[in-house]
Amino acid sequence: MAYSEVIKNFNRIRDYMREFYVYGFKSRDEYTKKSGRSYDDERRRIESWLGDHMQFRQTQEGKNVFISIDSRTSHHNPLYKAWKTKSFTDGDITLHFILMDILVSADSAISISEIAEQVDMYVSGFDTPRTFDESTIRKKLKEYIAEGIIETEKEGKTLLYKIAPLPERIDEDLLDFFSEVAPCGVIGSFILDKQNERDEEKIAFKHHYITGALDSEILYSLFEAIHEKKAVTIEIVGKNKEAQSEVYVIPLQIRFSAQSGRQYLMAYMPRMKRIRSYRLDGIISVKTEEACEQFDELRETLNGMQVHMWGVSTQSRFKERLEHVDFTIRYGDGEQFIHRRLEREKRCGTVEKIDFNTSRFSADIFDSSELIPWIRTFICRITEINFSNKEIEERFKKDIEDMYSLYGLEGGEKT
Repeated sequence: MAYSEVIKNFNRIRDYMREFYVYGFKSRDEYTKKSGRSYDDERRRIESWLGDHMQFRQTQEGKNVFISIDSRTSHHNPLYKAWKTKSFTDGDITLHFILMDILVSADSAISISEIAEQVDMYVSGFDTPRTFDESTIRKKLKEYIAEGIIETEKEGKTLLYKIAPLPERIDEDLLDFFSEVAPCGVIGSFILDKQNERDEEKIAFKHHYITGALDSEILYSLFEAIHEKKAVTIEIVGKNKEAQSEVYVIPLQIRFSAQSGRQYLMAYMPRMKRIRSYRLDGIISVKTEEACEQFDELRETLNGMQVHMWGVSTQSRFKERLEHVDFTIRYGDGEQFIHRRLEREKRCGTVEKIDFNTSRFSADIFDSSELIPWIRTFICRITEINFSNKEIEERFKKDIEDMYSLYGLEGGEKT
């Protein structure tokens, strides 16, 4: 079978692209999920989309292929190209262009019988013409109606079809921002493709989280279920990336990490009677189930929990109680912006100004370990820190001691 750039199963290419970009740096022999030929086909397919972004390194284990993207030069997410290569049959593409030509050329809306008659005239010019019955044409037109490409109107009892008017042009700067920042931004990328190219790009990103593009279909399905207040069955992959399982949940909210760009589903598990999180890149598929009568009540419960959530953890390690954390920092006379930063960046808890040069943050949360990366950004200014979870406190202080040791500062002042 000849290699093809287009794809039928996006989950497979999603898996390979994640391996190349997120986990990456595996040689052909180390990638054991599929055969060597499958690896080669997917690698060539990705190379055809991403071109110069594909690189490799020669190691003792072999040739390691990976994706390298520099946000300083790539203003648009190149991973969106994977969504623009869906496969189609010869019949699909033939009928598509025939229908578009018929409807664009028509002076007014026309019936299905008139369309079918003209389709027959088009294909009759081929040596071995394909045939499209009226039922097949009607199904294709129905797809285009759902996509907003075609509109209908009635003349008596007869349904007539016509090309939908083109939407108004959307500001390119708005589309640039939407396509790179908003959830399901690939929609904005599709719209941008229909607009004229510009000589200069006005928007660039210092921190450009692009891997969420691979989860756009999962994200869209979950948004749709949340909007309709329906339960879903999600197929998830285990930590070893091999084991898979299905879980019945009520999707309540999507949360995005401003630090890592990761996307999480907050969902209620009826079997466990608790709300927990699932990383979207660990969800393989989403199947929509029946409506949930308790949806609003569960959303309200989640909203109430957020005063004790720093990230996505919804249950303390202590199980029966929240974890407390507080730390005190000092800053210079001209560094009042430090206090303002505490106020601005705190997601929960409180900030207290003790004196002109001293502030204290404190919070009672489900999982104090989630604060560690943020607390580390104040590390040179911390004068006192306390965790009710002593395991987390010891780990934090051990990290500081290791840092002192690494830089030969064992005798330095420790928190």
